[in-house]
Order: sequence, then structure tokens, then C-alpha cells
Amino acid sequence: MRATHPHPPQVCVVVIGYDDAAHVADAVRSALAQGPAVREVIAVDDGSTDGSPDLLDRLARGEPRLKVVRRKVNSGGCGSPRNDGIDAATAPYVMFLDSDDVLPPGAVDALLAAAVGRGTEVAAGLCVRRELPSGREVPWRPELYAKPVLVPHPSLRTRLVHDTLCVNKLYRTDFLREHGIRFPEGRFPYEDFVFTARVLAAGPRLALVPDTVYVWQVRRSAERLSISLDRADADNWRSRLTAHGMAYDILLAAGEKRLARAARAAFLDHSLRMYARELGLRGTGYRREWWALTRAYLATFDEGDFAVAPAPGRVVAQVVMASEEPRDLNRVRELASRPARLAPLYARAADGTPVWSADLPQVSLEHLLFRPVRHLPVAVDAELRPRARATRLRLRLHELYGRMAEAGPAGVDVEFTHRQDGRVGLRLTAPLLPDDCEDGSGLESGVHSSVSGVGSSVDSWWAEVPVDLSALGSGTWDLRLRVRFHDGSGRDTTGHAVAGPGLLRRTAVLSGRHGVVLVQPYATHSGSLALRLAPGWRGMAAVLRRRLLRLLH
Repeated sequence: MRATHPHPPQVCVVVIGYDDAAHVADAVRSALAQGPAVREVIAVDDGSTDGSPDLLDRLARGEPRLKVVRRKVNSGGCGSPRNDGIDAATAPYVMFLDSDDVLPPGAVDALLAAAVGRGTEVAAGLCVRRELPSGREVPWRPELYAKPVLVPHPSLRTRLVHDTLCVNKLYRTDFLREHGIRFPEGRFPYEDFVFTARVLAAGPRLALVPDTVYVWQVRRSAERLSISLDRADADNWRSRLTAHGMAYDILLAAGEKRLARAARAAFLDHSLRMYARELGLRGTGYRREWWALTRAYLATFDEGDFAVAPAPGRVVAQVVMASEEPRDLNRVRELASRPARLAPLYARAADGTPVWSADLPQVSLEHLLFRPVRHLPVAVDAELRPRARATRLRLRLHELYGRMAEAGPAGVDVEFTHRQDGRVGLRLTAPLLPDDCEDGSGLESGVHSSVSGVGSSVDSWWAEVPVDLSALGSGTWDLRLRVRFHDGSGRDTTGHAVAGPGLLRRTAVLSGRHGVVLVQPYATHSGSLALRLAPGWRGMAAVLRRRLLRLLH
């Protein structure tokens, strides 16, 4: 006797796409493959001109659950086609899928079981970002989906505002319709920020599950970048601020002040930090416009909005507010990185309070005196000198208002992690040894340089380890560090790439294993040290050939 499927057909999957014939069929098939729980798949084509509508029509002829909706004119965004899908849905539940992404097996069953079993209007699960072509997967907001949870009201779990995605969730269709919850129409980047705020403002019960329910496929080399990756124009930042502002207003108007304040903290901790650490990639005009837009938006915050935000984003915001023109971009970039690093010089106000700099003493860093060591923005300089006989990595840990000496640096663990697949190629460890104290000169405006730790004359510690480049293999490698202290605590961080004569340049190193290794130490956009390696004469020739082609182009 054939077993009865646990869930009758109750779900509509809305797939939206525009000029994406290369991927839309895979997205639709992943939705249909979810099984009998899917009553219908509504594919909304947003005015494509690349043959996508005909491709979808051919799929629909062999699949009665697939319905194709054609928009005559492209809307310019994702909101309008999703709204068309909501309007066309006949199933009790609806979820959304973009044409260049996929649903993993079992996603619909996991969400539907949670929604029905808990009697909730919304069910949500884990989304993973899959980097292509490597296939490496990075979870999105995993802390929210560590275990099954019933949330009776969004205000009881304010971190829900951090997950602004609409695609890793299942919604009761009548809930969306009763509350008039829709996406912004037309060209409106970051439409999911607004939609998610409208959902939370309506006060649904939510069921959270630890299952992976959505695969967000990231193609950074695509000719047409997705909105979330195409951040090189200031209009993108302007659109993001507009969406953040609308989301805040929606939550506040619904009387959800805790959620509204949490949304602003999320902005400081995520959006502001992400764009700030990319400022080094932008031109002067962009930086000025970004700075002015950010200052205008931050002027709408009150003290409570800043108080609940994590320290790195809050301090970056205070630096922006304290200066009318872009300044201290390298320090801002490193503080905005993950994990945060605070590069010297370390200044104090006349009363001894740690401050950002002599020029901006109004930006207080007093919190650094009280935060646990594991959360401090420690700064470690990293200097790699490739050599044929012995490539060595030299590290220097800087004092931080006496907190390092207080904890007592003991050693450092070093890992080189492959950028694409996440594997660890080398693990090393070394003791941290104190340097001799170097006296700092007084600073202007009543601010003086930071002193070392209590009872200590040490202002930095150093370590040096040999690095076997031939053991790493080809590709890009990120440097990860863990500073260990005598009290048993530790701090995970990255190394600041030191620039100077003979550093951060491509070098050919002789290798007993490969004959030769072409190594390129470089600074990432957040200032961290990373390596590009091409072992062997063939690998070296391929790199030089690509470089020559770029020069000719």
C-alpha cells in the first residue's frame, strides 16, 4: 500500500526572473522537486527578451502544477513580479524563489511541517550563500536557526529584524492578504527590507527551523551583478538607506519600538560596516557622496538607537557624524571589518578617557576599558616575506589601552584558509614575545598618546613562524589568527597587511616540490593579509598569461 505523503498540496512557490534563461529552469525544477506538498509553482517572467518565456511555456506543457505569468514590460525590480505571484496564488501558503537560486530537497516539507504543526502564520529556516563556481556555502544569520523555536510575537525575538530575506520563509497566503502585505512596486532595490518589516509589524507567530531551506547562489563574476553585489555606485547606498528608513518607519508606526530600534542597530552592525570597509575601493566622488548620505541618515537616530548597537558599527557612525568630510578611512575600514581591528595610534583625552584621535576627541572609546578581551578590536600587523629557503610570517600585536598587558599575551595560532572551499592548508603556532617600549610624543588639543598596560612598559608583542608555501597549493588563502592570553581567554582576528619596501608584491620562490611557486601577498578590501599562490611553472605561466591579456586589453 502506497504511503500517504505527510502534507497535502498546500504550498505555492513563486519563481521570478528576468532575462535569466540560463538558470530559471533549474529554479523551477527545484521547486517542483519538493514533492506533493507543492500545489503550484507560479513562474512570473518580468518582460524577458532572452527566450525565458518560451522556455517556461515548454516546461509548463509537461507539468500541470506549473503556471507561467508574463509581464509585458519589465518592472525594473523584484517587488512587482512577486506581488503578481501573491495575487495569482491559490494555495494556503506561499514562498518566493529567485530564478538564479534553488530550493534544496526537503525545504518545503520542513517549513510546512513547522507552520502547520505550530499553527503559525510564518515559518522560516536557514539560508546558505553558495559561492560559485567553488560551491562553498556560508550560512546566513545562523544564530537565528540553531534549533526549532516558536516565537509567539516578533518583539520577543528582536534579532529577527537582522534577517531581511523574504525567500527563506513560508507565509500563510491569507495572512499576507488580510494585512495588505506587499512588496514595493517597480524599481525599488532592497524591496525585501520593506516587505519583511511589514510582515513583522503585523505581529505574526513564527516557527523557526534549523533546516537549510534556501540556497542563495552568488555569482560574483556574472556580467550582470545582483543588486546585493552591485554596490559600486552611490545610488545603491541611497536605495539601501531609503529601504532601511521605510522599514524603521513601518515598525515604529505599528507601535513596535523595540523592533524599530533593533532594526537601526542591525543597520549599524551590518549595512554600515559592509559599505564602510569597501570605501578603499571607491573614488573620491563616491566617498564624499557616501559620507554625506550617511551623515544625513544617521542624524535621524537618537541616543537609544546608538546605545543598543554593537561597538564597531556604533564607533564608525560616530566618526562619520563627527566629521563633515571623509577622514581616517583606513582606520574606519579596519574597524568595520569582521572581526574588527582598531589600528594605532591610540589616543586619550585630557582626563585619560580613550578617544578615536587627537582631532576627534568627541568620539569616545571608553567601552574598550570594560569589554571582555574576546570582543576587543585587537590589531595585529602581518608581514610575509617570501624566500626560497625560508618564507617567514612576522606578526606584531599592539597594546590597546592596557588591556593586552592586563590579559597577558601568551601565543598566537595561525591558519591559512582557502578562500573558495574553506579548507585549512596550514596550522602553525608561536609564542608572543614582548617588544621594548617606544615612548610616544604628546598629541595636540589636550590629547596624548595611549600608555601601555597597568604596570607594564610593553607596547607590542611579536611572533614569527616559518610558512611552507608549497604545502598550501594554488588559489587564494586568507590568514586567520587566534591570540591566546595567560588567563585562558583568546581573541580571533585577522592580520593587517603591512605595506612597505619589498612587501605586497608578486615574487617567484624556488620550491623543491613544485620547482617554483608564484606568490602574491596582498591586502583585501578590509586591509587583511591574504595570499595568491600559483605553484609550478605551468601555474606561473598561466598567471603571467592572464596578466599580459589584461594589459593588452
